[in-house]
Amino acid sequence: MSTPGAGGARVEVLGLSAAFGRTRVLEDVRLAVEPGGWTAVIGPNGSGKSTLLRSVLGFHPHEGMVRVDGVPTTGMPRRERARQLAYAPQRPVVPEGVSTADYVALGRTPHRSLLAAPRPGDHRVVAEVMGRLELTGLADRLVTTLSGGEQQRAVLARALAQQPRVLLLDEPTAALDLGHAQQVLDLVDRLRRQDGLTVLSTLHDLSLAGQYADRLALLSAGRVVAEGRPADVLTADALASHYGARAEVVAGPHGPAVLPLRAPDGDRG
Repeated sequence: MSTPGAGGARVEVLGLSAAFGRTRVLEDVRLAVEPGGWTAVIGPNGSGKSTLLRSVLGFHPHEGMVRVDGVPTTGMPRRERARQLAYAPQRPVVPEGVSTADYVALGRTPHRSLLAAPRPGDHRVVAEVMGRLELTGLADRLVTTLSGGEQQRAVLARALAQQPRVLLLDEPTAALDLGHAQQVLDLVDRLRRQDGLTVLSTLHDLSLAGQYADRLALLSAGRVVAEGRPADVLTADALASHYGARAEVVAGPHGPAVLPLRAPDGDRG
């Protein structure tokens, strides 16, 4: 399989700060993802998770530096950046009247000259990616007619067709039921392990984050307040402090799971 082409890259986020107008959203964020690693950014709503991913991609103005294998992305040509970093957004814009195969083929754009027709190599990569994500039978279906889980796989296939070294996923399980969420994350984990792909994602579901990611970065009020192995970051104290949540953290064979706890009888009105 030719996706990705050169294995995963090391990603460094160094002192990244970002704002919306006068409102600071991220403040001096620092983290690193090793080649082939998976870091999931977690945190309460409004903590800046999606803005962090968009800033790493260069989609949102920011201060600080992002480096891929030691090379700053600032000033990197957009086409070259797209060969290194692929992005699957939380709410992708799915075009009307476009087949699944043509949608996935859009991921080959960074590898072609402007207005150039797809080459045999492009068709080969698209076919391989679609086969791997079990989309071959849906090739001629319009993307807008796919189910939520199928659409999510198509979005992931388009990103993988870029043959990136780093995959950035913004809430890849959003709007998916538990079974489909597990299928998507199993797929990402398998691709990462087989190809050495580096993954940086945001995840709302803390139990899924604890089960699938190598490392977690807890973002709160725009700052990384904890970073490390899932068992070290997902603690009852951290959930109480930063989420205002009552929860028990249970150790599992593949990482910690979070069990929410209802209020004691005397605390319910």
